[in-house]
Amino acid sequence: MNKIVKSASEALEGLQDAMTIMLGGFGLCGIPENCIAKMVELGVKDLTCISNNAGVDDFGLGLLLQKRQIRKMISSYVGENDEFERQMLSGELEVDLIPQGSLAARCYMGGAGVPAFYTPAGYGTEVGEGKEVRVFDGKPHLLETALTADFAIVKAWKGDRFGNLVYKGTARNFNPAMAMAGKITIAEVEELVEPGDLDPNFIHTPGVFVQRIFQGVNYEKRIEQRTIRPKS
Repeated sequence: MNKIVKSASEALEGLQDAMTIMLGGFGLCGIPENCIAKMVELGVKDLTCISNNAGVDDFGLGLLLQKRQIRKMISSYVGENDEFERQMLSGELEVDLIPQGSLAARCYMGGAGVPAFYTPAGYGTEVGEGKEVRVFDGKPHLLETALTADFAIVKAWKGDRFGNLVYKGTARNFNPAMAMAGKITIAEVEELVEPGDLDPNFIHTPGVFVQRIFQGVNYEKRIEQRTIRPKS
């Protein structure tokens, strides 16, 4: 039951070129900073990355994009990354843009073992091209398939050695759904505690979904855009 590994390096054991990787987070909030940095160092390439966004040019997934380690991005919002835009427009990067709710649902369904589901989101747009359509209650719905990954890499506020996780604030968005959908789920946490220290009523990801966990270090927790009012 002890799922603790010593470092990001040990957590990423078995990561290979051309794998599909889910990475939790929303913007730069709740992203697995330690694992991303280690992936850059390892030099794995031709990755398919599933993430709500693509980081910024010099942080988060932007670091992997700089090194041309990502072949395909499956994501929802990419407006903060100029390098992503350049690679997408030049054809260097394959991109599958998905409505945010559909992306979250596809990850959740992958974890729940549901292969596909119908949603009205995206009907009548480029999102729906080539997808099956059925009408429910007079409203067209697209058939969307579930998403899974070779590795799901998430970042939590607290976790125990059994892999139980608690997220804080905005980090509790894509992280819980993605934690369910990886063949191997890695959790890096700010604080590693003993079993029993986490209130079971407030555990967001049960340890059954997590295979490896470690305490991260030196979190920057950057903000994409910091806007302040001038002093009056």
